[in-house]
Amino acid sequence: MTPTHERGGLGDVRRLAAVMRSLALHGNPDPALDRICALAARTFQVPMATVGFVGEDRVWVYGRHGVDYVEASARPGLCASAVLAPDVYLVTDATRHPLASRHPLVRGAPGVRFYAGAPITTADGFPVGTVAVMDTRPRQAGPDELATLRDLAAMVSGELELRRAALNLIDIEQEARGRAQAEAERFGQIAQMLQRSLLPARLPRVSGLDIADFYQPFSRDDVGGDFYDVFPIDANGRWGLFVGDVCGKGLAAASLTSLARYSLRAAAVIETDPGEVLADLNAALLLDPGSDDMNYCTAAYGQLERKGDGWRVSIAAGGHPPPMLLRAGGDVETVTTEGTILGCFPDQAYPAVSVDLGPGDTLLLYSDGFTDIRAGGEWLGVDGLAELLSDRPGGTAATVISVLEQAVESADEPVRDDLTALAVSVLPPQS
Repeated sequence: MTPTHERGGLGDVRRLAAVMRSLALHGNPDPALDRICALAARTFQVPMATVGFVGEDRVWVYGRHGVDYVEASARPGLCASAVLAPDVYLVTDATRHPLASRHPLVRGAPGVRFYAGAPITTADGFPVGTVAVMDTRPRQAGPDELATLRDLAAMVSGELELRRAALNLIDIEQEARGRAQAEAERFGQIAQMLQRSLLPARLPRVSGLDIADFYQPFSRDDVGGDFYDVFPIDANGRWGLFVGDVCGKGLAAASLTSLARYSLRAAAVIETDPGEVLADLNAALLLDPGSDDMNYCTAAYGQLERKGDGWRVSIAAGGHPPPMLLRAGGDVETVTTEGTILGCFPDQAYPAVSVDLGPGDTLLLYSDGFTDIRAGGEWLGVDGLAELLSDRPGGTAATVISVLEQAVESADEPVRDDLTALAVSVLPPQS
């Protein structure tokens, strides 16, 4: 018998409370979690994958691939054992496993023989569920596959915290909307807090790179539609970065931004080609049950890896302004990519372009708010932005962002859209 209320067991009341809080953050099914399952199944080349939350006597399946059940028994041997495991729980042949062999999913349909599950843990340390893959044939799992399963479980854990923070702030925002004009300032602060929850808290420090950002929402009283991030992809030193722009503002934009950021980061763990990462995002937006004619976004996504004294970046974009390369000598090049807007049409291709960055070179991703700046009586546009940046002082990401800030401050009229820019410069080797 599994202990029910032993400290740290399945019946631990604090753990069960954390499970209930986690369930409240997701719909069943959850398109984002379904996408995680599809990526996990593809990695292991197995027919089944689930994201489940484990209670005291049952498992609620909120993400699924290749299975149609929404609940399962929390008998020891599969998810109930994996959720309490310190690392990935692996069963190579369930019929020979002392616990798994008695599980209903092994003895009956679908006839599980292989199982691997990584625990999902909340920020305060409570194991609440698993990301699991299953097969009807016994098999082994390699270290890279198990590492990917750990990463996917960690991403679900991170998304739980993001959703919890966002939903808490959304509740406060909705309450504030019904109050009098005297609380307008407080409402603006709430919107800023929600906006911060959807953006990186800080940029990472990457050896050999200078990274700087600029973000200015159109309104301080509402959630903007732009989003961006820089994050490590793997232990081999590859980094991902993106700038995107979802349709709309406010709560709808916050929900779409959460789905887009989550899908991009999840796909980046699996896909090595940036075009495939955007194709996964396009599919995730189309699969969203809340999608409508306004459920779309644009994005530019790149992957960085070191190459000698410089870096190589592979970039793909979907309906987004072309990224720019600011060479150390002062030349500015636009990176031409082909890819339509995301979330509108199925089965789209997003070809990636690879370029090399040497010391002093800068890669700039930005939103269309910058091309809509009015200066000297005309819209700046892509060509005007490139010309402006060709006269930049110095060659670091910080100086590039400084030029953009000055352009915003000296504009003929107030900006009409959110402004987002992400600059990455290659530092000289001695730096």
